[in-house]
Amino acid sequence: MNVRSEDLTARARIRDAAVARFGRDGFRAPVRAIAEDAGVSAALVIHHFGSKDALRAECDQHVLTVIREQKSNAIAHASPAETIGMLATVQEYAPLFAYLVRSLLDGGALAGHFVDGLVDDASAYLQAGEEAGTVRPSADPAGRARQVVATQVGLLVMAQLDAAAGHGVAPTESPAEAIVQLYERSMLAGLELYTYGLLTDSRYLDAYQHFRQDKEKP
Repeated sequence: MNVRSEDLTARARIRDAAVARFGRDGFRAPVRAIAEDAGVSAALVIHHFGSKDALRAECDQHVLTVIREQKSNAIAHASPAETIGMLATVQEYAPLFAYLVRSLLDGGALAGHFVDGLVDDASAYLQAGEEAGTVRPSADPAGRARQVVATQVGLLVMAQLDAAAGHGVAPTESPAEAIVQLYERSMLAGLELYTYGLLTDSRYLDAYQHFRQDKEKP
């Protein structure tokens, strides 16, 4: 059955309104508030998604898809200058930024599933970077993806905690301002670390590899 274009538009509008509302108010935000933000009735929200849980699942998938596509494009296709130039428009992603932080703060199985999605997508875009020659190969691609996501997750949670301590802007309250503050505080150090590394030689890596080899001996 063909879906009318206006139905697709309404569905996307509801999803985008839900991403923004969940990011601001958390996942207990009522369907009625989301409907008002989208300019539709609460009944139409349920018609499209069936339940608020299903709506949240679609929001999760949408946010993950945008992150994966943007990062894959940045790593595998865009030039360094083009990628850095995207910082000028980073505030466009403020609702997704707030949604990410809210998902992490919410915790529970749904948040865990969301983080699993981030790790899976990181594996994909890092592999794309390897194939494009912009990312170094790894002896442990899965572990590398977890490290990258752990750093990102830590920075997001820190932004919210910094705001609570009076040291910054809360992503869930002023995401457009908070996302700019986040990259201004961490982008240079992050790029430096990813480009040059942290340690001056391979002694720690060598020692760990020997440790693993010794553990594997019968």
